[in-house]
Amino acid sequence: MAAHDRIIFALDVGDMDSARRWVETLRGHVGWFKVGLELFTAVGPEIVRLLKDSGIRCFVDLKLHDIPNTVSGAVRSLARLGADMATLHISGGKAMLMAALDAAQSEAEAGGLRRPKLVGVSVLTSLGRDDLMETGIPREPHEQADLLARLAASCGLDGIVCSASDLPAIRPSLPPSFLVVTPGIRPSWSESGDQKRISSPSGAIKAGADLLVVGRPISGAGDPVEAARRIASEIEAALDE
Repeated sequence: MAAHDRIIFALDVGDMDSARRWVETLRGHVGWFKVGLELFTAVGPEIVRLLKDSGIRCFVDLKLHDIPNTVSGAVRSLARLGADMATLHISGGKAMLMAALDAAQSEAEAGGLRRPKLVGVSVLTSLGRDDLMETGIPREPHEQADLLARLAASCGLDGIVCSASDLPAIRPSLPPSFLVVTPGIRPSWSESGDQKRISSPSGAIKAGADLLVVGRPISGAGDPVEAARRIASEIEAALDE
């Protein structure tokens, strides 16, 4: 896998025209485009169709978390759209995760499609220990992430979304093929923003991340293409060590 293919650019915009401009600018410089809640609720499934018609890998990051029947229905819809990867909150529980996997597989088979990869969200990078305590979880973020990662793996999910700071504690217990998607990526030359648990691109790769979600360090740069290239170079150097 080329270094730039490990970069997932977050399309954190609110309209189709802005999304289209970013796709035109960064196509070939990043491996994936991530569609989050803001963009999906603004323009709907059409953004997924745009990416797929352009031959671009699409990561739909809606962090599904509901009763099993509702989540399985949403996953069926994403599979029909051709999403390459989608997120579920692992805290939705085993029944929800298994229902989502069954829905993805059956819908893909029925339509002759490739099943979207399903990755489970462990602990958001915006949450620290105090935040977890406020929600009744008396554990450190890495302990909660480890518990959730083990549940995701036991259910057969394709991977997890996990902070790089949690990976040293949990990566050794995960299957080697288990995909790790790491948000909160902040190169040394960018600002941390609202993320509490961040990592540099090289730090995340060395900790065991496979794919890195990058938004503002690229979108807020004076030259976004050059920023993407710098991040890819840092990834490549970390892989070579």
